[in-house]
Amino acid sequence: MITIPNILTLIRIAVIPVFVGVFYMPFPWANALSASIFGLAALTDLLDGYLARRLGQTSRFGAFLDPVADKLMVAVVLVFLLEVDPTPWLAVPVAVIIGREIAISALREWMAEIGARAKVGVAWIGKIKTVVQMTALFLMLWGNSYFDLPIYKIGFTLLYVAAVLTLWSMVVYLRAAIPTLIGDEDHILDGSSLDSDPGVSTIRCSDQRE
Repeated sequence: MITIPNILTLIRIAVIPVFVGVFYMPFPWANALSASIFGLAALTDLLDGYLARRLGQTSRFGAFLDPVADKLMVAVVLVFLLEVDPTPWLAVPVAVIIGREIAISALREWMAEIGARAKVGVAWIGKIKTVVQMTALFLMLWGNSYFDLPIYKIGFTLLYVAAVLTLWSMVVYLRAAIPTLIGDEDHILDGSSLDSDPGVSTIRCSDQRE
């Protein structure tokens, strides 16, 4: 379904190759430009969700595509930053964030197979994590210090905050899913074990934009 929010999401995916090309440009302004591209992509993430709700253009396709676009962009940026600064201190939050995304994506896919995908929706902690993570990556990409502010170090610190929030949000999702994961077949089919968790949204798939 081609809607304005979905077009914005597709644009976010399309700019990834542009970001890659700019990131490797041998010019002093490449950092600022690559950070700006990432920042604009992050803003479209906020905008497409708002427009989807405002215009009544939520869809299953949008609910699928939006988190895919986010994860692709974030994973690319994390890998590139680690390439530039291949230290254990950066490798740890990178591994935590990418590992969590793989684990939660697998969990949601499995929950979808048993008809309980909407039960593991977007928790508020996940939204906070996303904002902190995007801010951290933007600052690290920008890199240059201004008015003696260590922009990269601030972003680096925020990335660790994002990693902690990442683990926290993963625990929230797993807590919601564990009763189904370990329950009997009837328990799985009715999905009732997840209804009582207050930390996870039960928004239907057609309304969910991450």
